[in-house]
Amino acid sequence: MSEKTGSPRRRRSDALRSAELVLEAAIRTLGERPDASLEHVAAVAGVSRQTVYAHFPTRDVLIQAAVARITTEVVAAIDAARLGEGPAGEALQRFLDLCWHIIQRYPMLLHLPAADPADDHDAHAPILGPLDQLIRRGQATGEFDPHCAPEWLLTAIMVLGHAAGSEVSSGRMTAGAAIASFQYSARKLITVQAVQQR
Repeated sequence: MSEKTGSPRRRRSDALRSAELVLEAAIRTLGERPDASLEHVAAVAGVSRQTVYAHFPTRDVLIQAAVARITTEVVAAIDAARLGEGPAGEALQRFLDLCWHIIQRYPMLLHLPAADPADDHDAHAPILGPLDQLIRRGQATGEFDPHCAPEWLLTAIMVLGHAAGSEVSSGRMTAGAAIASFQYSARKLITVQAVQQR
């Protein structure tokens, strides 16, 4: 049987392509409309509702897949930021600038539903690992405050990020104001002396 007549390989290829369309549509749509339904995502993707459900049976499953896709990109960006090089304070700023660019590109991250703390930490592990190493390096060189354990600082930064998302979701702050406050607060939390907001 040829691929033109519907071989298993062709069907798998088509299924992967439709799943990608749905995932890309979800990331874009949920950034614009956090309460968007699977039906709306299907319309944006140009596929049937049944196609969406075939790949992502629930809205939560779709959101988890979207976050996993974004996380993969963030991890690659963190690697490219070379957090292990140069002064720790400059590396921290590169990390915070990266957070800003990611939020600009993927505003859906500011509207994610609250997760179980343990699951939340596990989901952030690929991102928190390099930040943990950076904090420890900065504490060793005297650039970062050594009085708090790295684990505490990581948790505090994660909480600050969620607070920024909560403020945006509630309409109390714009995305720009929330991420700027997050950056300033994270720098003040970690560094020995609070740095001025740029």
